[in-house]
Amino acid sequence: MASFGPSNPLRGSRVTRSWKLVESGFRNASNTRRFSATANNCKPSNVGGVGLAAKDASIGEQAPEPLTIQGIKARRAKAGKLVAGTAAYSDSDMFKSPHAYQNPKARRWDHLLSAESRARKPCVLKQAAKHLKKPGLVSLGGGLPSADHFPFDSMSLRIPVPPHFSEEATHREGKITTIGKRDVVEKDSVFDLSIGLNYGQSIGSAQVLRWVTEHTELCHRPPYADWRCALTIGSTGSLEAAYRMFCDRARGDSILTEEYSFSTALETAEPLGIKVFGIKMDEQGLLPESMDDILRTWDESERGAKKPTVLYTVPSGQNPTGATQGERRRKDIYDVCRKHDVFILEDEPYYFLQMQPYAGQDSPDVPPPANVEEFLNGLIPSLLSIDVDGRVMRHDSFSKVVVPGSRMGWVTASEQVIERYIRHAECCSQGPSGFSQLAMYKLLDEEWGHEGYLQWMMDLRLQYTKRRDAILHACEKFLPAEVVSWTPPAAGMFLWLKVDESRHPEVGSKSLMDIEEEIFDSCIDKGVLACRGSWFRAEHDKPLPSLFFRTTFASASEEQMAVAIERFGSAIRESFKLD
Repeated sequence: MASFGPSNPLRGSRVTRSWKLVESGFRNASNTRRFSATANNCKPSNVGGVGLAAKDASIGEQAPEPLTIQGIKARRAKAGKLVAGTAAYSDSDMFKSPHAYQNPKARRWDHLLSAESRARKPCVLKQAAKHLKKPGLVSLGGGLPSADHFPFDSMSLRIPVPPHFSEEATHREGKITTIGKRDVVEKDSVFDLSIGLNYGQSIGSAQVLRWVTEHTELCHRPPYADWRCALTIGSTGSLEAAYRMFCDRARGDSILTEEYSFSTALETAEPLGIKVFGIKMDEQGLLPESMDDILRTWDESERGAKKPTVLYTVPSGQNPTGATQGERRRKDIYDVCRKHDVFILEDEPYYFLQMQPYAGQDSPDVPPPANVEEFLNGLIPSLLSIDVDGRVMRHDSFSKVVVPGSRMGWVTASEQVIERYIRHAECCSQGPSGFSQLAMYKLLDEEWGHEGYLQWMMDLRLQYTKRRDAILHACEKFLPAEVVSWTPPAAGMFLWLKVDESRHPEVGSKSLMDIEEEIFDSCIDKGVLACRGSWFRAEHDKPLPSLFFRTTFASASEEQMAVAIERFGSAIRESFKLD
């Protein structure tokens, strides 16, 4: 059962309402995202010189309304300058609105944590940094190099000015923004090279953590009180840490995932000694009834592993199938996980790339959202947003929606889980690059703000919608419909092509792996790369049940995609002996 924190006169009915929101599917009026000018004051916090004021004299006592874009602006303006120097301590509680505290606390997960995770202790040098906030302190402690000797005086970037995001507009009219070594002192700024390029806390800089915390509350509103965020070196790095936190080779732990899953996630699990088991899928992704059946009938001796306690899933634009779980599907999956006490690793790099429905080549396009409010209200609720237990660790990344080379993202989970993640990061990655944090801060916080970032997402998903439509048009034109079929993806950047192996002339004499390899080799010879479906099989030791190929519409031009699909169709016709 979820536990409650200290008494709060604002809780009462709001707690009840939060539980009702889960049961009703999250689309009643109280959960509609609003963008009013009503400001939200924060929970008192000024730890380490970082945080917001306890109450806003001009607006009044803390209000229970959900966080809004205008509310963020008002709270920041009233709080004044964020003060967070080199290696400053920070956490998400310093930046959440009072509305975030109206819910029950998360469950604890001691029974699922690995021996390795339980054994990790705080880094003593990182802990010592909390004393740096003391006025007049002269540090002879931590090995923080002097910024005097950093060989960088400033860093400049040319960035788009919302809503003009095209490459041409940026080159012609983009804003040049510069961050210097001593901007905090010399220009009364919040972040500069002297802070960003020095050692920092593994949770990430307070400057960027504030932004991702506000973004997470604005877009997902986790329905429990003690959620927190931490910056990461990208989702693959955070996933590897999560596997090690919740899975133990010595215990014989295993995980569940879609029967076709992200190949790197599978390759990350294998050397850790984690067995992976696949769940059957349909056009909306993994089937909750299949998952329930696997867990309900689990036989440890037959499976050679303990009953899984972790689910890894990509709910939106799943890699490789492009499947997107609908709202009801996500709720059903969550219910199965509650029933069997399974912890969820929600990997969501494509969440904001939810597209307009595909209307067909000769039909008019479905109009896109008219504004940020309409855009956010149209998104399928995330698993994090329906997580009343704190059993979801959500992995977000800037790789697919800003730049992959930033190697930067963030995780959101309960306070307990984030604390364990930080203990892991302190001895492994030590957090994302200072250059990346500085660049992302300038772009997202200082220049774009939350509204500008969401406008960028609106534009980006429209660009991907056009790319998806282009590859679908090419498939309709060049692929033999009697052999190849597909479901138009509702999000992401992948199109999953199913090849009807039953129509192959050698299906009885050749294995599906051999037929798949033949088609793949023919594609390469003809000048097109399409990924083999077998590369994404969760259970590689089982016979291949069907023929699939993964294609992407992420980078090739419309003309190139048409040529590539025509070549793929030629390889299929040749293999199947079609006229």
